[in-house]
Amino acid sequence: MLHVNELTYRLGPRTLFDQATVAIPGNARVGFVARNGTGKTTLFRILRDEVSPESGSVMIGRGLRVGSVAQEAPGGPETLIEVVLAADTERSALLAEAETASDPSRIAEIQTRLVDIGAHAAPSRAATILHGLGFDAEAQERPCSSFSGGWRMRVALAAVLFAEPDLLLLDEPTNYLDLEGTLWLMDYLVRYPHTVLVISHDRDLLNQSVDHILHLDQAKLTLYRGGYDQFERQRREKQTLQIKTKKKQDDERKHLQAFVDRFKATASKARQAQSRMKRIAKLETVAQIIDQDVLPFHFPSPERPLSPPIVTMEGGSVGYGEKPVLSRLDLLISDDDRIGLLGSNGNGKSTFAKLVGGRLAAMGGKVQRSSKLKVGYFAQHQLDELRMNETAFAHIAERMPEQPESKIRSRCARMGFPGQKADTPVSNLSGGEKARLLMGLATIDGPHLLILDEPTNHLDIDSRVALMEAINEYQGAIILISHDRFLLEACADRLWIVGGGTVKSFDGDLDDYRKIVLEGPAKPKESKSNGSGKTVADEKGSNAPPRRPDRAALRRKIEAAEAKMTKFKDLLGRIDEALSAPDAFTKGPARAATLSAQRGELEKALTATEEEWLELSSQYEDAAA
Repeated sequence: MLHVNELTYRLGPRTLFDQATVAIPGNARVGFVARNGTGKTTLFRILRDEVSPESGSVMIGRGLRVGSVAQEAPGGPETLIEVVLAADTERSALLAEAETASDPSRIAEIQTRLVDIGAHAAPSRAATILHGLGFDAEAQERPCSSFSGGWRMRVALAAVLFAEPDLLLLDEPTNYLDLEGTLWLMDYLVRYPHTVLVISHDRDLLNQSVDHILHLDQAKLTLYRGGYDQFERQRREKQTLQIKTKKKQDDERKHLQAFVDRFKATASKARQAQSRMKRIAKLETVAQIIDQDVLPFHFPSPERPLSPPIVTMEGGSVGYGEKPVLSRLDLLISDDDRIGLLGSNGNGKSTFAKLVGGRLAAMGGKVQRSSKLKVGYFAQHQLDELRMNETAFAHIAERMPEQPESKIRSRCARMGFPGQKADTPVSNLSGGEKARLLMGLATIDGPHLLILDEPTNHLDIDSRVALMEAINEYQGAIILISHDRFLLEACADRLWIVGGGTVKSFDGDLDDYRKIVLEGPAKPKESKSNGSGKTVADEKGSNAPPRRPDRAALRRKIEAAEAKMTKFKDLLGRIDEALSAPDAFTKGPARAATLSAQRGELEKALTATEEEWLELSSQYEDAAA
């Protein structure tokens, strides 16, 4: 379907492709992976015929359509549904011609072709794609110009998915999606009827939605069968084999060279020495797989932890102007919480994060933070706050006044800007390096609470692993907003869902949430009437067999209740320890009174959770009978 033959392409002094060759079969779903800046997007430009290679060729099946997300998001007066429908140019052309055609034969041909391409079902299909990407029926009828750039990029993605090209090229499509949109896209790609080549650093997508991995390394292309985990395993096995082969070859070369050095001047051994020299020349060099080091992230932990809870909300509300976005907020955040926020974009995740971080004031209710609470806040939009003409060193030095240059340089290196890299203007840094700088600045003072809003955009897979390790080593509290399920599963031990104008704890894991996103919440079955005013269910009464409870679901709820009880008991123990200090009420009477009130609320919450646990345990035992 797609053949890349002996492709060579240079960008300035860098060789991106050096006689690279690969063949991608038809209807394959291929994840394209490599370190940032090595040439993934350049290959897409070559496939779209936007740039020409220095040598070699790219062959795509004759008559096959290549499609990718438009680089400029649509922004005209057309409605979203009109923009998506217009992406199928053949359908649009046929419908336009049908309005003016007068020849009966041509009219018949047009109508037959419209039936063949499913033109009449197209509006429904377009609406389904838009809905999956987060646009409800009302939004689909609004003009593109009324949406922000990120939302318009979703429309561009919907348009290319609707067009269903024979070769679909997607370059980091999840960067402008939330978790819900990402889960939908992953499910959609599994069912895509043609060939897909997707550049992605989303490990979950690369495991769930593709059946091949195309790896660009050292200017060569290699195709592996399976998802990302299988690719990593195959590559490690290949690396081990190559190390063994190279050692064996080096030993042979050393042995042959020793003979040549010893006997090349001896007449009786000259022919044998010459033979061994030819053998050395014929030995092909074994190219080793070289792992490039990834600079670690480092988030300094707070010097002194605060007594929990560090944030308390009772009937809190927050919004903009006079209209609240979120209300009925009754939540506690402890000093060691790891909270993942779920919910579609537009529901208020970032608004809630700003409230917790003190960037938005509460409109109502009670929102109380520890008086000494330090918050580190990172969001992608903050990239615009960096001064492009200044260096990373200048940004960091501003946050470390009166410190010697040696200490500032040391901090630069810990943030991932060693040596001359610290003196590089921000304008010359990659997107991932800018994000790294912002995260380093957000955590430079060792905050007690770190809020990360979509931190993985612009980070490759290895850097995301480094970020995960830094989060797990950090000793403060974390609130994490991310479309990267791998990061959420690795770092969050509590899930809160933002929706319906409030924030609530989610009793389930990400698999449960995925089912809700893709299938919708479970709905009660409608009872059918038998015409007498009674439903069929009423008429059957006790004759209907009782429905057995789902023991797996009960088990998950029991475990969630147990986790909450453990958390509440831990918090109570810490408060009791603080209140038992001899000078607790004399040295800080206001704080002691606050802790006492919080203790009472925690006791109520613990009692309610214990009762819930007893009821669930009883149901679980009955289900086993």
